[in-house]
Order: sequence, then structure tokens, then C-alpha cells
Amino acid sequence: MDREQILAFRLARTGLARRGATSLAEAAATPASDFARDAALQALAARRRDSLTRAAYDDAVESGEEIVVAHVVRGAIHALPADDHALFGRALIATDDEELGPQLGRQVQRLAKEHSFAPSAALAEVADATADALAGGRALSKNELHEQLRRRLRKELLPWCKGCKSHHAPPMLWRYAGVQAGARLDPERRYLLGAPRGSPAAAEAARRFLASYAPATAGDLADWAGIARSHADRVWAEIADELIEVKAGRRTVYALAADRADLEDPSAAEGVVLIPPGDPYLQKVNRPLLAPDPELRKRLFRPVASPGVVLAGGRLVGLWRAKSKGKKAEIAVEKLGRVARHDLEAEAERIAALRGAGEPVLVLD
Repeated sequence: MDREQILAFRLARTGLARRGATSLAEAAATPASDFARDAALQALAARRRDSLTRAAYDDAVESGEEIVVAHVVRGAIHALPADDHALFGRALIATDDEELGPQLGRQVQRLAKEHSFAPSAALAEVADATADALAGGRALSKNELHEQLRRRLRKELLPWCKGCKSHHAPPMLWRYAGVQAGARLDPERRYLLGAPRGSPAAAEAARRFLASYAPATAGDLADWAGIARSHADRVWAEIADELIEVKAGRRTVYALAADRADLEDPSAAEGVVLIPPGDPYLQKVNRPLLAPDPELRKRLFRPVASPGVVLAGGRLVGLWRAKSKGKKAEIAVEKLGRVARHDLEAEAERIAALRGAGEPVLVLD
């Protein structure tokens, strides 16, 4: 199986072969990162058959009935269907301390060793404190939540942070504590208690990963989900009898047997679309295929301030960035391949509308 075929399958399965989603939940079926503010809004809009407004998106995030914005996979903020909040959240938290420690980060592992506590005990304490702080329908900003946690946690869980110049729970610990407590965010980026539905198993999250990113390996699952390789291997073993083996170059990779037909004959992509940094299609598993040239890959996928990507017929044809110019939005596109200006203008108008700007200013490099 070659690079083009794999990318075509993943493009279709992450909702970008054509704009076909009729609901926000459908558009968010593969969780969309919101690390860069408004990235999830832009990602969902790129998949919608009908236009999406910021007001409609904010209303949906406020209610939490159809979609939620929450810390889930890798402890990172994503927009996803409300029905999948537990699946991509609690279901992927390790229960074994040897696996949970790395998931919660090196700082937690160091503190656990220094103060002789188990990572699972620390997670439970911070999750309980988070639930208590948000009880009664309270909505708290990040700083307000940390202030409440400082009142509730033992000092061993509140190390000094040089950057913040304050004591607070280690970053991955408080994020995963929010996952465990079922916290979500409102449109103002305040934390409140959600209502994750059901108690799904991690095996279903592995199936959903493969449904979007096959063919892949257990190592790819571990990277995407932010779990230990041993954890991923166990989850992978649970679905082993549902998998088929695929050759991709020299690699042996796997897909769900149920997806064989779509993998062998993926849908053809249509049109031009601008997708934001952090889009589901730009996840780590796709990057070597999307940008085989290492130098281009470095420019595309930066630790911070990554550009968005321009796709035409599913192919990478440019990079884009947006910035405000008074009441207008400047959309700067660096072309890497052939793409018509009128198609870029239509996309620039869509992005400007989502940003609440007037007529866009399209700048081509």
C-alpha cells in the first residue's frame, strides 16, 4: 500500500474528502485539537456541509449536549461528540501505577518517589478536589480552579512553579484529574463539571483510532492517545482478531478488517480547503506521509505557532496563517503547489467569517 492510498483513506475518514458532515457531532467524530484557540471551530467548519457560525458553535459548547470541549487524549484540549467524552477521556487513563506515572509526566513521577505516594492516589486526590471545586454548577477559569485546588490539596501535590510564580498541581496531573472528574470547558474557557456518558473500554478507542488513522501499529496508538506502550499493546491485543495485516513499504501495519474495502478503494477528495494547525488530519501519525521532506515537515509542525495547511484534491498545496488587520482578517498563503486564487478567496472568506472579521485580505506568496 502506497503513501497516496493511505493518505486518501485517512483524509476521507477524518471528514475532509468532501464537506459532508450535517451535524457538529459528525464533524467532530475524530477529536479536533483546540490547543490553538479556535482551531477546533475551524476544523469542524471545514467538514460541515452547511456553513458554521461562531455563535452556533459557542451555543453547542455551552450546552454540552451535542459536543464538548475538554481535556481528553494526551490530556490536551479537544472538541469531540458529547457521547465520546468518556471514551476519549476516562477510558484512556491507565490504572496501573507503572503506566500511569509516565502518563502523568516526569514531575509527578519525581514527586511520587520523593514523597512515597502512588500516582493513582495523587490522581484520585486531585480529581476529587476538582469535582468539589466545580460542584454546584460552578464555572471557574484556569487560575480560579488552581486557587481552589491550592485550598484542597496537600503541599506535596503543590510544587513551586517558576513560570507561574506560584504553587500548583503539576500540569499533566491537574489535566488528567479534570479528565477523571469529567470536567469540560465553556466558550469562555472556564472549567465546569460535564456528564460523560457510559463507561466505555479503551478497546473501543483503539477501534476508533484505526477507523481514522489506519493502517497503523500499537506504537502509533500509544503516541496518539498519550499512553504507555505496554498499555497500548494490551489494548491492541483485545482487538487483534478484528485486524488485518497491511504492508506499507517495509512496514507491517494493521487495519480493521471491516475497513478493508474503504482502505483498498478510498473516496476521491474534492475541492480546496484550509485546515487549521492541530486538525485531526495533521496528527503525528500522518506527518511523515503528508510532508516526506524533513525540512518542510519542520516548518509545518512547530512546537508553537504552526501554520495551517491548504489542501487541493487532498494534496498539500500550501501553508496559511491568519492575523487581524483592523476589522479585516489577513489570510497569508504560501503556495507549494497549484491552486486557483478564486478557490483560496472562497476559503479566506470562510475563515474571516469564523474570526468575526469583515472582507478578508488574501496575500499570496
